[in-house]
Amino acid sequence: MTQMLFRDDAYARQAEGRVVEITSEGGIVLDATLFYPTAGGQPGDSGQLSWPGATLDIATAVKGPGETIILLPAEAAPLPAVGQLLSQKLNWDRRYRHMRMHTALHLLSVVIALPVSGGAIAADKGRLDFDMPEALEDKDALEDALNRLIGCNMEVTAEWITEAALDAQPDLVKTMSVQPPRGSGQIRLVRIGIGAETADLQPCGGTHVANTSEIGPVRIGKIEKKGRQNRRVYLHLD
Repeated sequence: MTQMLFRDDAYARQAEGRVVEITSEGGIVLDATLFYPTAGGQPGDSGQLSWPGATLDIATAVKGPGETIILLPAEAAPLPAVGQLLSQKLNWDRRYRHMRMHTALHLLSVVIALPVSGGAIAADKGRLDFDMPEALEDKDALEDALNRLIGCNMEVTAEWITEAALDAQPDLVKTMSVQPPRGSGQIRLVRIGIGAETADLQPCGGTHVANTSEIGPVRIGKIEKKGRQNRRVYLHLD
């Protein structure tokens, strides 16, 4: 199992780690990592590993067996040895834009209160797919509502509940096609707001900003019909 440092502190940019495995495909498994693995529509992080006399660019991170995280080099290069202590450094600008976009998409699911059938995050734009038989009547009004929510400067926090507690509150799950990972007995929730002022609460394993003020202004872009009842809504960061 890889210790997921990004869950302890999504703002950590550098950390040490020790190599515990080199996979048959040339991936690197560390005992603890800052690199978020591709999951839930959020891309895996990129960055660098360095150890005495060498630096290795990491293109992305993916999930491996047994709750491990595998770092994939950007190109063929000499790899660190098992047991090597090294330094990890994130491509922070890219990660931070993912954090801003991910939190903004949670709020988009608030102003468009319909079941979510898919989604994706990128550094320049993101999107959510909704079970939306009819087209949006007033995109500008929804954009204004979304930016007002962002401007409320709400705290974004994480908490954990049991799988049984989630089963008792099925409305917390907004996504139709992806269910929270099970098996550990606990589910991570991301809350936007505090107490009675909570704007959103849903299962999520991704990285987020600490306050909605960090998102900045957003723009709702193209809305595409992707099936009889499905519409894709794009969101852009300024």
